[in-house]
Amino acid sequence: MKKLVFFVLSVFLLSASDVTGQCNSENLSNQCIPQLAGGFNFLKSYKVDGAGGAKEKVEYSYVFTKGTQYMINICAPTKPTDGIIVSLYDSNRNKVASSKFNGQYLGAIAYPCNATGIYYIQYTFDGSTSYCGGSALGFKR
Repeated sequence: MKKLVFFVLSVFLLSASDVTGQCNSENLSNQCIPQLAGGFNFLKSYKVDGAGGAKEKVEYSYVFTKGTQYMINICAPTKPTDGIIVSLYDSNRNKVASSKFNGQYLGAIAYPCNATGIYYIQYTFDGSTSYCGGSALGFKR
Protein backbone atom coordinates (compact mmCIF):
# COMPACT_ATOMS: atom_id res chain seq x y z
CA MET A 1 0.00 0.00 0.00
CA LYS A 2 2.86 2.39 0.83
CA LYS A 3 4.38 1.70 -2.59
CA LEU A 4 1.11 2.57 -4.30
CA VAL A 5 0.76 5.85 -2.38
CA PHE A 6 4.39 6.72 -3.16
CA PHE A 7 3.84 5.92 -6.85
CA VAL A 8 0.66 8.05 -7.07
CA LEU A 9 2.35 10.99 -5.31
CA SER A 10 5.41 10.69 -7.57
CA VAL A 11 3.29 10.72 -10.71
CA PHE A 12 1.29 13.68 -9.41
CA LEU A 13 4.40 15.70 -8.53
CA LEU A 14 6.14 14.95 -11.82
CA SER A 15 3.10 15.88 -13.87
CA ALA A 16 2.59 19.09 -11.92
CA SER A 17 6.11 20.38 -12.50
CA ASP A 18 7.05 22.38 -15.57
CA VAL A 19 8.87 20.45 -18.23
CA THR A 20 11.88 22.36 -19.44
CA GLY A 21 12.85 22.39 -23.07
CA GLN A 22 9.34 22.66 -24.45
CA CYS A 23 8.53 25.47 -26.82
CA ASN A 24 5.95 27.96 -25.57
CA SER A 25 5.40 29.38 -29.04
CA GLU A 26 1.83 30.46 -28.33
CA ASN A 27 3.02 32.79 -25.58
CA LEU A 28 5.77 34.10 -27.88
CA SER A 29 3.20 34.69 -30.64
CA ASN A 30 1.15 36.79 -28.22
CA GLN A 31 4.28 38.79 -27.32
CA CYS A 32 4.79 39.57 -31.02
CA ILE A 33 1.39 41.22 -31.46
CA PRO A 34 2.22 44.51 -29.68
CA GLN A 35 5.42 44.78 -31.75
CA LEU A 36 3.41 45.44 -34.92
CA ALA A 37 4.29 49.12 -35.19
CA GLY A 38 3.75 51.86 -37.72
CA GLY A 39 -0.01 51.59 -38.05
CA PHE A 40 -0.12 47.86 -38.81
CA ASN A 41 -3.26 46.05 -37.66
CA PHE A 42 -3.01 42.53 -36.25
CA LEU A 43 -4.27 39.72 -38.53
CA LYS A 44 -2.91 36.41 -37.27
CA SER A 45 -0.28 34.91 -35.01
CA TYR A 46 1.84 31.88 -35.82
CA LYS A 47 3.60 29.26 -33.74
CA VAL A 48 7.17 28.62 -34.82
CA ASP A 49 8.16 25.32 -33.22
CA GLY A 50 11.03 23.46 -34.87
CA ALA A 51 10.84 20.70 -32.22
CA GLY A 52 14.46 20.97 -31.13
CA GLY A 53 15.81 21.01 -34.65
CA ALA A 54 13.83 18.01 -35.90
CA LYS A 55 12.03 20.20 -38.41
CA GLU A 56 14.00 22.14 -40.99
CA LYS A 57 11.14 24.55 -41.64
CA VAL A 58 7.67 25.56 -40.48
CA GLU A 59 5.31 26.87 -43.16
CA TYR A 60 1.92 28.57 -43.26
CA SER A 61 -0.11 30.13 -46.05
CA TYR A 62 -2.25 33.24 -46.17
CA VAL A 63 -4.14 35.10 -48.90
CA PHE A 64 -2.62 38.55 -49.43
CA THR A 65 -4.55 41.34 -51.19
CA LYS A 66 -3.17 43.68 -53.81
CA GLY A 67 -2.61 47.24 -52.57
CA THR A 68 -2.09 46.15 -48.96
CA GLN A 69 1.18 46.28 -47.07
CA TYR A 70 1.93 43.37 -44.73
CA MET A 71 4.36 43.01 -41.86
CA ILE A 72 5.58 39.72 -40.39
CA ASN A 73 7.66 39.84 -37.22
CA ILE A 74 9.54 37.23 -35.19
CA CYS A 75 9.81 36.74 -31.43
CA ALA A 76 12.22 34.28 -29.82
CA PRO A 77 12.73 33.27 -26.18
CA THR A 78 16.40 34.29 -25.99
CA LYS A 79 18.16 36.47 -28.56
CA PRO A 80 16.01 38.84 -30.64
CA THR A 81 15.43 36.29 -33.43
CA ASP A 82 17.61 33.34 -32.28
CA GLY A 83 18.47 32.43 -35.87
CA ILE A 84 14.85 32.17 -36.98
CA ILE A 85 14.42 33.43 -40.53
CA VAL A 86 11.04 34.27 -42.02
CA SER A 87 10.79 34.13 -45.80
CA LEU A 88 7.78 35.07 -47.90
CA TYR A 89 6.98 33.26 -51.16
CA ASP A 90 4.35 34.16 -53.72
CA SER A 91 1.85 31.69 -55.23
CA ASN A 92 4.50 30.51 -57.72
CA ARG A 93 6.93 29.81 -54.85
CA ASN A 94 9.19 32.72 -55.78
CA LYS A 95 10.87 34.28 -52.74
CA VAL A 96 9.70 37.89 -52.45
CA ALA A 97 11.10 38.82 -49.00
CA SER A 98 13.35 37.46 -46.25
CA SER A 99 14.37 38.54 -42.76
CA LYS A 100 17.98 37.51 -43.41
CA PHE A 101 19.61 40.34 -45.31
CA ASN A 102 23.37 40.73 -45.88
CA GLY A 103 24.10 38.22 -43.11
CA GLN A 104 21.94 40.14 -40.61
CA TYR A 105 18.84 38.70 -38.94
CA LEU A 106 16.01 41.21 -39.01
CA GLY A 107 13.17 41.04 -36.50
CA ALA A 108 10.50 41.79 -39.11
CA ILE A 109 9.81 42.11 -42.81
CA ALA A 110 7.37 44.42 -44.57
CA TYR A 111 5.93 43.53 -47.95
CA PRO A 112 3.83 45.77 -50.23
CA CYS A 113 1.57 43.30 -52.04
CA ASN A 114 1.12 43.97 -55.76
CA ALA A 115 -0.80 40.80 -56.68
CA THR A 116 -3.67 39.14 -54.83
CA GLY A 117 -3.07 35.46 -54.14
CA ILE A 118 -1.84 32.80 -51.77
CA TYR A 119 1.49 33.60 -50.15
CA TYR A 120 3.60 31.15 -48.18
CA ILE A 121 5.21 32.23 -44.92
CA GLN A 122 8.16 29.98 -44.19
CA TYR A 123 10.26 29.91 -41.02
CA THR A 124 13.70 28.29 -41.09
CA PHE A 125 16.36 27.94 -38.42
CA ASP A 126 19.92 29.14 -38.99
CA GLY A 127 22.02 28.45 -35.90
CA SER A 128 19.02 28.61 -33.59
CA THR A 129 19.57 27.47 -30.02
CA SER A 130 15.94 26.76 -29.16
CA TYR A 131 14.16 26.22 -32.51
CA CYS A 132 11.27 28.00 -30.88
CA GLY A 133 9.51 31.27 -31.51
CA GLY A 134 6.38 33.10 -32.39
CA SER A 135 5.31 35.46 -35.10
CA ALA A 136 2.58 37.94 -35.91
CA LEU A 137 1.17 39.06 -39.25
CA GLY A 138 -0.21 42.56 -39.62
CA PHE A 139 -1.53 44.74 -42.44
CA LYS A 140 -2.20 48.33 -43.39
CA ARG A 141 -3.69 49.96 -46.46
